[in-house]
Amino acid sequence: MFEKGLLAGKRILVTGGGSGLGAAMGRRFVELGAELIICGRRLELLEATAAQMRSEMGGKVSVARCDIRDGAAVNAMMDAVWAEAPIDVLVNNAAATFIAQTEHLSFRAADAILAPTLHGTMYCTLAAGKRWIDGKHKGVVLSILSTSTITGRAFTVPSAMAKTAVLAMTKSLAVEWGPKGVRTVAIAPGAFPTPGASGQLRPEGRDESWAHRNPLGRAGEHSELANLASFLISDQAGYINGEMVVQDGGSHLRSSGAEDLLHWTEAQWEKQRAGRAGS
Repeated sequence: MFEKGLLAGKRILVTGGGSGLGAAMGRRFVELGAELIICGRRLELLEATAAQMRSEMGGKVSVARCDIRDGAAVNAMMDAVWAEAPIDVLVNNAAATFIAQTEHLSFRAADAILAPTLHGTMYCTLAAGKRWIDGKHKGVVLSILSTSTITGRAFTVPSAMAKTAVLAMTKSLAVEWGPKGVRTVAIAPGAFPTPGASGQLRPEGRDESWAHRNPLGRAGEHSELANLASFLISDQAGYINGEMVVQDGGSHLRSSGAEDLLHWTEAQWEKQRAGRAGS
């Protein structure tokens, strides 16, 4: 399945591709023969990641600075990308979240999560889909979601809402765009720790035994997610459409992942709010 040329000839755009799981997936795509474009807001980070990939693996890796919360910016990015050649795969990876007591969320804080996670994902998907369909070019959209789409999740309500909406988009477009040559698929990862996500979702004071409560007794490896993503966007998965694959070691069958926060004191929440305000 993971022969060296599995993704040869494919041009792949990964949002939020400069670090974390986006970079891990991108690296694997390049290893499997793809041409990669990584998108994000921080040009310096994107260029450093792309340079490291080119140095270590060769291949073609380029960057596209874009704030996907801005629909006009997304269209401009897609125009620039398509000017060279169409992409074959869009990976919707960029997202935002943090833990908070929902009654304390301001509208602005909620929008800070919904804007990239829902609106940005939708903007990128619509921009790619329109160009694929107009050009009669086959395409694949892979969206990185969450098991909150199954269980819901207390204390990250805007994220759970956004991810669930993107799952609805994935299922809906599978029917609408499938006949036009565009597949839509998704992954719901469990715990795949990254510095950014860990800082937002597992601050000091949270229960540290969560990994051991996973049925497999551990967190996921980035390579495991990257391999699943590579399969789902490859031609080998050409008959998978509109589906979300859960990859969490069975954790969601035991817990939504937020129950420990039900026992936090008001002092702990106050410290969390103060830390977020200062970041």
